[in-house]
Amino acid sequence: MQRRDFLTSAAASGAALALATPSRAQAPAAELQLCSQEGRIPGKSLEEKLAKMVAWNMQGLEVGGGGLANRAAALTQALAATPIKLAAVCAGYQGALVAGDPAERDKAMASIRDLLTVVGQLGSTGLIVVPAFNHHKPLPNHEARPLLVQQLKELGAHAESVKARILLEPLNRGEAFFLRQLADAASICRDVNNPAVCLMGDFYHMKIEETSDQGAFLSAGPWLHHVHLASRTRQLPGQDERSFVDGFKGLKAIGYRDYCSFECGCKGDPEVEIPKSLALLREQWAQA
Repeated sequence: MQRRDFLTSAAASGAALALATPSRAQAPAAELQLCSQEGRIPGKSLEEKLAKMVAWNMQGLEVGGGGLANRAAALTQALAATPIKLAAVCAGYQGALVAGDPAERDKAMASIRDLLTVVGQLGSTGLIVVPAFNHHKPLPNHEARPLLVQQLKELGAHAESVKARILLEPLNRGEAFFLRQLADAASICRDVNNPAVCLMGDFYHMKIEETSDQGAFLSAGPWLHHVHLASRTRQLPGQDERSFVDGFKGLKAIGYRDYCSFECGCKGDPEVEIPKSLALLREQWAQA
């Protein structure tokens, strides 16, 4: 190829890429919707916890998936009396999708399918799914990935039919032998090619596995539908030196509008520390 032809071809390719890639200006306006796992909020009852969240101007509640069907009616009733919405449902299924033991895989497929039905009925953001943990018998990556894509095509079809969503969660290497970065999860979502199969990001795991919070969220792009908030030491944001500004820049760039949820410990009195943490997050969102 002559140099002139090469430059012409490169320019055309660049223009095509620019047209195909949404710019920051084209992205919808991002919104910080603060949320928490149920157990992080102090209170003797769900109603008491929700009242505190309303007073602290929070928007979402994340619940565990264990026994979800048995408490669905109570959750719906309690949430209906507040502006708080149901965010993601965290796990609660049996087995593991890419465990080396086929029996564990079968259990996961059946229990995730059942849980997705309840998640859809409740109008949740989605069901958080970790493909496998380190305590499961490992499956080599070259076997785990195509298997997971196949499983998610089946589960995704069911999730779509019940108006639910799967949220793949990458973990750090100390907790999982498979799926550690948001870009990997995004590539799996792309290959499954079902809008009901998406992903989430966790600032704690990202600090260990990602080189850039902003870059990780940019790589997740339109498949990102939930975020976990935690400091470097997995305490409340603001309880160590962990900054969220870089990550929030990434969320703003992709027009993120779903929930950012506490999944962390707390040093000190949560009645005092949670409002301080929420104020820090709002400040850092404004800085991003």
